[in-house]
Amino acid sequence: MTETEVVQGIGTDYEVKYGFHVPEDYFFKSGKGLSHELVDAISSHKNEPEWMRKFRHKSLDYFYARPMPTWGGDLSTIDFDDIYYYIRPTENQANSWEDLPADIKDTWDKLGIPEAEKKYLAGVGAQYESEVVYHKLQEELENQGVIFLDMDSALREHEDIVREHMATIIPQNDNKFAALNSAVWSGGSFIYVPPGVRVELPLQAYFRINAANMGQFERTLIIVDEDAYVHYVEGCTAPIYTTDSLHSAVVEIIVRKGGRCRYTTIQNWSNNVYNLVTKRAVAHENATMEWVDGNLGSKLTMKYPAIWLMGEGAHGEVLSIAFGGKGQHQDAGGKCVHVAPNTSSVITSKSISKDGGRAGYRGLLEVAKGAHGAKSKVVCDALILDDESRSDTYPYIRVDENDVDLGHEATVSKIGEEQLF
Repeated sequence: MTETEVVQGIGTDYEVKYGFHVPEDYFFKSGKGLSHELVDAISSHKNEPEWMRKFRHKSLDYFYARPMPTWGGDLSTIDFDDIYYYIRPTENQANSWEDLPADIKDTWDKLGIPEAEKKYLAGVGAQYESEVVYHKLQEELENQGVIFLDMDSALREHEDIVREHMATIIPQNDNKFAALNSAVWSGGSFIYVPPGVRVELPLQAYFRINAANMGQFERTLIIVDEDAYVHYVEGCTAPIYTTDSLHSAVVEIIVRKGGRCRYTTIQNWSNNVYNLVTKRAVAHENATMEWVDGNLGSKLTMKYPAIWLMGEGAHGEVLSIAFGGKGQHQDAGGKCVHVAPNTSSVITSKSISKDGGRAGYRGLLEVAKGAHGAKSKVVCDALILDDESRSDTYPYIRVDENDVDLGHEATVSKIGEEQLF
């Protein structure tokens, strides 16, 4: 199969592979709509500490106070009163696939997650609607002090760590959708890797939406201690419905001195899902943070993984890959902020647009005063496959230091019919 044939075939088999849904048989399902009463119900349902309840209520106030973004994609059709904000599919979490209800287990089998766990992964979390229904970590890693839990379990079992670090990288009022997540968050992953421990096989989380008009709001917190390493992979899919769903996650990552974290996303939501995500990491002295961000699905994605290089010698990389097909708008990219001296970063964006789709790059490169010796390169390549499609590039560069080495390259290419056929 040629490269052109591969590109032309992206997404054509989605309905068969991922677009299925199963009948709803849930332990608990909230009514539609957003309110302080709903936030209170979620917190009570989870039996959370009082500080988290207050955190949620304050976050909802921030959400109400912030205006809708007017840049990026069209958000005017989102109806916040037509969304289910919390669905708990099962009463208890399982650590064996056989312990899941048959219809939910069948979903994971179709998606190939149990088989992938056996062959390639050190640990797996599987979120279905609002809750993580399956979670497991290799015993060897547990013995080394690695913590890999869903966020709700982490709040119960490691409340002091969660309270110390949650919302320190992405404040609850950072933006409208980070505030929404902070108010109604459920599920997601918590990872702590102790000093010097290397998790050689990836940890994976998979997020599945099944119900129509669903809102999924997982929250992830990763702490990589000194000279430690972890690779975290997340994937996501949903059925195809005529009504819209909303996915709005928050991801915070702390990479301490000499540590390294790679975070890989394979986003393949159905084309009725708004995917509005805030992801940010801080890298301390000689630490490395890598975002590998693939966006193939969704109706609209607005996502710009960010790295703040806080310690001398820190290095950051963002690889953003976006595919915009029929009815899709991928507004993706990345951000690197150089705060400390002698830091380095690379932002690479690759996008493809076809069948009237829209894909592009939106990013920020910033060098703060005092970050002398900073080096950074931004490369944006766009491929447009027909006259109806569109590609956009919005590079923002702010430099407050003289002793820096910065580069920016951008190309836009178009394939004609004679090349396609």
